[in-house]
Amino acid sequence: MNLKDQLTEVRKASAKNIPAEKLSVMLAETDTLKAKELERYAPKVGEVFPTFSLTDQLGNEVTLLDKLKQGPVVLTFYRGGWCPYCNLELRAYQNVIEDIKTQGASLLAITPELPDASISTAEKNELTFSVLSDLNAEFAKTLGLVFTLPDSLMPIYSSFGIEIEAHNGKGVFELPLAATYVIDQSGKIVFADVTADYTLRAEPSEVVELLKKSNNATITI
Repeated sequence: MNLKDQLTEVRKASAKNIPAEKLSVMLAETDTLKAKELERYAPKVGEVFPTFSLTDQLGNEVTLLDKLKQGPVVLTFYRGGWCPYCNLELRAYQNVIEDIKTQGASLLAITPELPDASISTAEKNELTFSVLSDLNAEFAKTLGLVFTLPDSLMPIYSSFGIEIEAHNGKGVFELPLAATYVIDQSGKIVFADVTADYTLRAEPSEVVELLKKSNNATITI
C-alpha cells in the first residue's frame, strides 16, 4: 500500500472516531490555513535552496552544503512524532531509503521537535536517516513554511493526549507546513511539494523515480 492510500485510511478513521464537534473545528482551521496560501512564499522549483546547519538526533551537526557534496538531497519537513500522518510519511521514506541511497542521494527530515523528542520519533519509526531539530522552527520560518497552531486546536489536541510544548518547548506552538523538496548537487530545487493540508504528503516512490530520471538524464548528457 502506498503512502497516499495509508493517509486516506487514517483520514477515514479520524472522520469516524473523532467527535463531530472537534472534527468540525479541525477541518475549519485547515481551510483557514489553506486560504492564507502560505505555499506561495515557499521556495520553488528552479530556485536555489537556502543553506542550513542543524543538529541531528545523535547530536551531530548536519549542513546542506556537506550533504550536497555527496549527491542530491531529499528534504522533508514534518510536524512532530505526535502526528500520525507524519509517522506514516517517515516510515514510508524509511521503506525506500535504500533506493534513495542507490541514486546517490541523501534523505533528511526536519522538525521543530526538541532533540529528545526527535530521538524518540526516530527510534519509534526505526529510522536510519537523519532527523534534524529546527528549534523554534527558525529555519522553516525563513522559508515561509511556518504557521502558529490556532488557540482553538490546543484543547482539542490536549484531549487527544498531544501536548505540543512537550515536543517543541515551552511556549513554542509554531509548526511547518507539510513540505518535501529534492535538491540537486548545484543546490537548485528540482522538486517541491508544499501543502497546508497536513493529511497530504508527497509520495516517496515518486521521489525515487524523480531521482532515477535525473540520474539517467545526467548520464545521457
